[in-house]
Amino acid sequence: MHPGAFVLGYHGCDQKVGENILAGKSHVEISRNRHDWLGEGAYFWENDPHRALEWAALVKKHPQHFRHRIRTSFAIGAVIDPGHCLDLTETGALNLLKEAYDDMVKTFQKMEVALPENEKGFDDDLDLVKRNLDCAAINYLHQLRAERGLPEFDSVRAAFWEGKPLFPGARIMERTHVQVCVRKPHASIRGYFRLPSLPE
Repeated sequence: MHPGAFVLGYHGCDQKVGENILAGKSHVEISRNRHDWLGEGAYFWENDPHRALEWAALVKKHPQHFRHRIRTSFAIGAVIDPGHCLDLTETGALNLLKEAYDDMVKTFQKMEVALPENEKGFDDDLDLVKRNLDCAAINYLHQLRAERGLPEFDSVRAAFWEGKPLFPGARIMERTHVQVCVRKPHASIRGYFRLPSLPE
């Protein structure tokens, strides 16, 4: 990602939470689930307010699967400065993550601890939405850089090919999206904004 390029991100949440953020009373909360796709941080759908609203509706419909409760589906927009971004659409970032994974494997072997595994979140889950291994590798990379005195990443960005093929024989998937994980919202988010009414 080019330095200085801002990103528009969209975050699904409960309306009360969203209104508090828009009023300047708080920031989007950092997620620390062991299965988060891009490690620890605050999550946004890049350039896709509809997916943010869909996410909020999903959490509302299936509260048993989520830590947060949503009574009224809502989404807010954010202007994000990715800063020093671990952009996993770029070869250099992918190489860094693979090197961190290799180091993590050696560390876990020495400790005689099993590596986390990506796993299904529900019976017909083809995408392995519980990304325990991916999350551990990304968090390990952050930890490794801190231990070595290297510049920390402000955000993590990746494209995900999720869902079924858009049409027979396609390699374009119906739920393809780009996610941005902001590690320090107070430093990286330049402002929040209210969404206009979205067409169905």
